Amino acid sequence: MEYRQFNKKNIKTSILGFGAMRLPVIDGDYSKIDEDEAMKMIRHAIDNGVNYVDTAYPYHNGNSETFIGKVLKDGYREKVYLATKLPVGRLKEKADMERIFNEQMKKLDVEYLDFYLLHAVSRNSWEICKNLDVLEFIDKLKKEGKIKYAGFSFHDSPEIFKKVADSYDWDMCQLQFNYADTKVQAGIESFRYAADKGMNIVIMEPLKGGTLANDLPDELAEHFKNAKIMKSPVEWAFRWVYNFPEVKLILSGMSTMEHVLDNLRIFKNTKPDSMDIEETAIMNKAIKIVEEKTAVPCTDCKYCLPCPHGVNIPMMFGLYNSYTGFKNKQEPRDRYKNWREREENRFTADLCVRCGVCLEKCPQHIEIPDRLEELDKILYPST
Repeated sequence: MEYRQFNKKNIKTSILGFGAMRLPVIDGDYSKIDEDEAMKMIRHAIDNGVNYVDTAYPYHNGNSETFIGKVLKDGYREKVYLATKLPVGRLKEKADMERIFNEQMKKLDVEYLDFYLLHAVSRNSWEICKNLDVLEFIDKLKKEGKIKYAGFSFHDSPEIFKKVADSYDWDMCQLQFNYADTKVQAGIESFRYAADKGMNIVIMEPLKGGTLANDLPDELAEHFKNAKIMKSPVEWAFRWVYNFPEVKLILSGMSTMEHVLDNLRIFKNTKPDSMDIEETAIMNKAIKIVEEKTAVPCTDCKYCLPCPHGVNIPMMFGLYNSYTGFKNKQEPRDRYKNWREREENRFTADLCVRCGVCLEKCPQHIEIPDRLEELDKILYPST
């Protein structure tokens, strides 16, 4: 296992971190963790060099933190850096921060946290953070020795990322980053901004929620199959990310012992800047294939928001691109159907009335109303 030194910190983390969001479950119930199997998996990973475990307040319907507390008994707490997250989107008043933090500490049954992150920071949740003085609360926890390092995980545009990154002396940031998402959410622009600032970068969704492992379009699967250098799609995806020297840690949400064993193999020798010319060409071609299959050139900048009629335009286009670009067609259709048939708080494409407000704002000059109508017909076909 390779370990990478955090900038300006006296710590080294394993390049592979264990994410506790997709643990094995019983009878398909996300809230019921298969504790015996998950315990074996995480402890095996730790015994073989993984020294970073990541969880969060809502994972497994609130049960992940409690389970991780059990995993870290018997001396395992001392072997890892432990990270969990403050669900800033759920905060209503200042008292919620202390209440939730104390609940997390009780569930984890620990005396301190190595890393405490603001969870899933976005344009809206960042406003909550500012209004409730969340950064002052983080400073307080640091001074009290309850947390060692502060960071944030991020789901929004580069514009918002820069504001958050510049607001505090962060110890790390956690970004969604993979070869299919260089222009989605934070993307390569935010990655480079963080790197230029000397921020420690932790990567989430390196496999795009498993899509880059199991749901490749035929052309991309054939590309990897016919490459002169033989690697699995999973290994290519991880290799592309860990080749960046700025990456300190890559989180993987492992669901089976097979995932654990395969990841330990892949991450055994993971040197930065180690891809040669031929490997780089293979991945550049893979990126081009993904881009060519992108239905809508939306960069998730969110300039089109708010829509006067409630359409979450970037979310709609992101789902449409998942449908057109990858093999699993049913999952995005099911998700869209569930969203569209809500009685309240709908934000789907069918709400568009072609007012044209978004057309003036889109820097990509996308014909947004036409594309919304198109995706609605495809993802929600009439019977």
